[in-house]
Amino acid sequence: MDNLPIVLEDFLNYTETIKGKSENTVKEYFFDLRTFFRFLKIRYKLVDKNTPFDEIDISDVDEQLIKRVNLQDLYAFISFVDKERNNKNYAKARKVASIRSFFKFLHSKLRIIDYNPALDLESPKTRTRHPVYLSLEEAENLLDSIDGPFKERDYAIITLFLNCGLRLSELVSIDVDKIKGDTLTVVGKGDKERTIYLNEACLHAINEYLRVRPTEGIKTPNALFLSNRKTRISNKTVQYLVKKYLKNAGLDTEMYSTHKLRHTAATLMYKYGNVDIRALQQILGHENVSTTQIYTHLDDDRLRKAVKSNPLSNKNRS
Repeated sequence: MDNLPIVLEDFLNYTETIKGKSENTVKEYFFDLRTFFRFLKIRYKLVDKNTPFDEIDISDVDEQLIKRVNLQDLYAFISFVDKERNNKNYAKARKVASIRSFFKFLHSKLRIIDYNPALDLESPKTRTRHPVYLSLEEAENLLDSIDGPFKERDYAIITLFLNCGLRLSELVSIDVDKIKGDTLTVVGKGDKERTIYLNEACLHAINEYLRVRPTEGIKTPNALFLSNRKTRISNKTVQYLVKKYLKNAGLDTEMYSTHKLRHTAATLMYKYGNVDIRALQQILGHENVSTTQIYTHLDDDRLRKAVKSNPLSNKNRS
């Protein structure tokens, strides 16, 4: 994020430090707004038309340029990313959210613009996307496929994904001293801590891994999961090993990923564990219950049984 306009740098800092948004969310804001500023320079004819889009410099974007922006420009931008950059509704909706947050900051917090042009900006309608997840049998096959020199570590990693619904960033950041009895403390989005309760499978897998975990020459001694270089395992390494075992289990590596293992854990808990939506929200660390509600649309059979279980279901008029 070099050579940022000061106003954009201030917004990103505010979003991360005051609003408590995650590093990944801040990066998404940056990418969306960088695209928006590059579009503005084209629209206002401030750059040679032959300049490749991804090479347009935004470091000179200032308050005067931003004050020119109106609602018509914003809709033109959404049209541009739709037609020229092939953004689908979900990506367009995210850009609308980024723009709204940015202009709200300029208007309400910094007060450097007299009116907020994004106030009436509508977002494209997005369909509720059902999460992709492994079936119980596929999850068991995935665990059975784990082998090799790091099998204890890898088995513990995938067991935690499938049982606890951890995010990738939460898993790699686990410290040994954060495991106490059957509880694990993780740091989720917005640097918020939450407690994860470990079931028997998780405790057994962790203990089996700790028996073979290196004890000499560790460069990050508090990290639970170590790479072969004896440093904290990276996101990329975990993503690689998950893909490897998905392939070993005969599963589609284009369809499934570490995040889909989180979906799998949530789905299995909801379908088989009689977990209510509020409890599932806490387990997954969702800020809003509306995010968790995608899992309530998964199991038509469960809904059918719920209706049939009504004590009046067998009451017929004689």
